[in-house]
Amino acid sequence: MKTLDDLVAELDGDPAKGRCVFVRADLNVPLDGTTITDDGRIRASVPTLQRLRDAGARVVVAAHLGRPKPGADNSKYSLGPVASRLGELLGTDVALVQHGEEAKAAVDRLTSGGVVLLENIRFDPRETSKNDDERGELAGELAALTGTQGVFVSDGFGVVHRKQASVYDLARELPAYAGELVLTEVEVLRKLTHDPERPYAVVLGGSKVSDKLQVIESLLPQVDSLLVGGGMCFTFLAAQGLGVGDSLLEEDQINSCRRLLESGKVVLPVDVVVADDFSAEANTRTVPVEKIPDGWKGLDIGPESVAAFAQVLASAKTVFWNGPMGVFELAPFAEGTRGVAQAIVDTTAGKGDGTIGFSVVGGGDSAAAVRALGLPEDGFSHISTGGGASLEYLEGKVLPGIAVLEERK
Repeated sequence: MKTLDDLVAELDGDPAKGRCVFVRADLNVPLDGTTITDDGRIRASVPTLQRLRDAGARVVVAAHLGRPKPGADNSKYSLGPVASRLGELLGTDVALVQHGEEAKAAVDRLTSGGVVLLENIRFDPRETSKNDDERGELAGELAALTGTQGVFVSDGFGVVHRKQASVYDLARELPAYAGELVLTEVEVLRKLTHDPERPYAVVLGGSKVSDKLQVIESLLPQVDSLLVGGGMCFTFLAAQGLGVGDSLLEEDQINSCRRLLESGKVVLPVDVVVADDFSAEANTRTVPVEKIPDGWKGLDIGPESVAAFAQVLASAKTVFWNGPMGVFELAPFAEGTRGVAQAIVDTTAGKGDGTIGFSVVGGGDSAAAVRALGLPEDGFSHISTGGGASLEYLEGKVLPGIAVLEERK
């Protein structure tokens, strides 16, 4: 696929500076009202945008936030706070503009190095339409913003697994290039799937086995150890015949978990933190997994589990982690995630320079946990911006936003 390096070389050789570049970024950050609680994805977008600015491009950025619904009051999904933060990081004003005539006028006013951000692209239902013609129509309108010499840069790795107008169809309307972020993410995932250094350990958490079943089935033949925490561990424990109290349980997945356990590679918690309510003020206790009380729910893995997981990770040369070990957002249930993450940092795979090992945080809640719990980001070789996209790549699925870039080479 063509890369940002290729595009920058073209821009640097263009005496008529100021070509318009349309960038699809992933700026889908968590908000508390209008306050951004984790700006990791915005910061990850800056290198590509800054390189384009330095090359004299006029930059139009599209992104989404949340899942707005047609006809509803979607004001809480406005990219206004994102535009402000992006401007701070770039050191320039970033105007937030509505689609249509306002966007066209704003783009026409841009000078070399200028940036505008389109309002939430998902406010237009054609962005996520299953109808090819509807998506194509929107892509044509977006392409028209860039003029006759416009180009497209795909830099939103968190959405490349979606066949959407600004991700897939726009790449067929304009000359298309992979941004720095997308290129890095693909290189990292290829390293995980093509002859990783061993031992190779995968740590999976999160709520449901059903959400991760396909990736587990794909990874098991490739890995040496699969460590399972989070809410999903209780279905595995139930598959061993243990009672799990009121913990999260997917009864329809018990047989699948029993089959996966036959591999001999799955490592489960030996103790858990249980609570009598789902709240930070609940009564809690730490119990062995075979002694979860009726009426109590497991909300984190316990210290003995952290130590057991750390022992496996201590010898790992490659580590992939996706999903928290507990409800880390609530202080009483954060220590399992913190402990396992710290164990990854402490392994040879977590030194951050990739020379004596390789560790990857698989985006989503895991990346948010690293920052929320104050863990050193440079203690990992790579922190992904795309949880769902990373998992689908590891499952062996075709990612439409990557496939279209490879087609256009």
